[in-house]
Amino acid sequence: MDTLGFSDDELAVVEAVRRFVSKEVRPQVARLEREQLFPTELLQGIKELGLFGLAVPEQYGGLALRLPVFASVMEVLAAGWTTLAAYINSHATVAYAISTHGTEQQRQRYLPGMATGAERGCLCLTEPGAGSDLQSISTVAVSEGGTYRVRGDKIFVTNGEKATILLTLARTGKDESTGKPKLSLLVVEKKTVGVLVGSTFHKMGFGLVDTVEIRIEDAELPKSALLGTQEGLGMRHLLDSLEIGRIAIAASAVGLGAAALEEATRYASERKAFGVTIDHHQAVQLRLAEMATRLVAARLLTAEAARKKQAGERADMLSAMAKLFASEACAQIAQDSLRIHGGYGYINEFAIERIYREAPLYLVGEGTNDINKLVIARRIMEGADADTLGLPS
Repeated sequence: MDTLGFSDDELAVVEAVRRFVSKEVRPQVARLEREQLFPTELLQGIKELGLFGLAVPEQYGGLALRLPVFASVMEVLAAGWTTLAAYINSHATVAYAISTHGTEQQRQRYLPGMATGAERGCLCLTEPGAGSDLQSISTVAVSEGGTYRVRGDKIFVTNGEKATILLTLARTGKDESTGKPKLSLLVVEKKTVGVLVGSTFHKMGFGLVDTVEIRIEDAELPKSALLGTQEGLGMRHLLDSLEIGRIAIAASAVGLGAAALEEATRYASERKAFGVTIDHHQAVQLRLAEMATRLVAARLLTAEAARKKQAGERADMLSAMAKLFASEACAQIAQDSLRIHGGYGYINEFAIERIYREAPLYLVGEGTNDINKLVIARRIMEGADADTLGLPS
C-alpha cells in the first residue's frame, strides 16, 4: 500500500479500516463463505466507518477521500474480503457520477443517503445484446411531455438486488447532426413502478454479492431523472466515472493479490518437504519473488492512475493500464499461490481456494481486459500520452 503524501487524517482513515479488517472481518470470512450467510454485521461496520461515503463530498455527509487514499482503502478492504470491497465499488462510481455530473437537486436528493449507506447505488449498463459495445444498447427512454417512458433489460448488475439507486444508460432520441442515438444516464429509483429485479446470476465466486437482471417495463420517470441537464452526454459522463471504477477495481485486485501472497508465504513457512519448510526450496523462493514483484508493480501503477485522476488530468489510459495490469497480476499471483499450496490449495478449508475463484472477476469486470487494451492502444496511436510512456514527443 502506497501512503506517500497522505495527511495524518488520511492515514488515520486507512488505519481504521485496517483495524476493522483485522479484528472484525478476517476471523469471520471462512464461516460466512462456508455457510453463505449475508454479512449484515460487517455491512453495518463499513457503514459506521463511513465507507459508503468514500466518493461523496463532505457537504453531503461523505468522506470525500482523495483518490490515492480511496485506492488504499479499497486495497485494505479487499485484502480482508473482496466481497466487502464489491459492495462499495459500483456504489462509489454512482456517487462520483452524481456529485460530478448531476444537478444540485440530484446531489441534495441522493448523496446524503448514499454517504451513510441508507441508499445504495448500482450501474445498469450491460444488456443481453450489448456487452462491451455500449453504443448498441436497446434500452430506450422516450420523452413524453414532462416525463420519460423507459423500457429495457440490463444484466450482470452488481448489487442490483439491494441497490435503491440505479444509474442507467439509455437511448434518449437521435442526434440530428450525426444520425446516431443520443445516450444518456438516468438516475432511476428502484421503487419506481415498472422497475423489477429479474434473474439472479450464480457465479463461481462472490456468492454473497448479488448480481442480477434488472427489467424496466414501461417505467415513468420525471425529466429530472436525467443525470445533469443535457441529453446525449451519457457516454462522456460514464467514461469519466468508470475511471473511478477502474481504479477501485485495480486497487481491489491488488488487495486480493496481497491476500494470495500472504497465504502462500505463511503456508510455505509451515509446510515441510524433504526435511525443511518449503520456503527453503529455490523453486518456491523464485515463485514468491515473482509474486511480490507483480504485486508491488500493480500497486504503484494503481497509485499513479489515482494520482493523475486526482490532479484533474486525463486518466483514461492510466486507469485502463492499472486495471489491466493489476487484474492480470492478481490472477497470476493467485495461481502461483495455489501451486505453492499444492493439493491443499484446491480444498475449501484453505483461503486460497476462494481467492483463486474470485480473481477471474477482475479480468472481466469494469470493462474486459481486451477493451482496456484497446483504450490504451488508441491513446498510443493518438500520440497523446508520450509523457506517460516516456516517449519522445
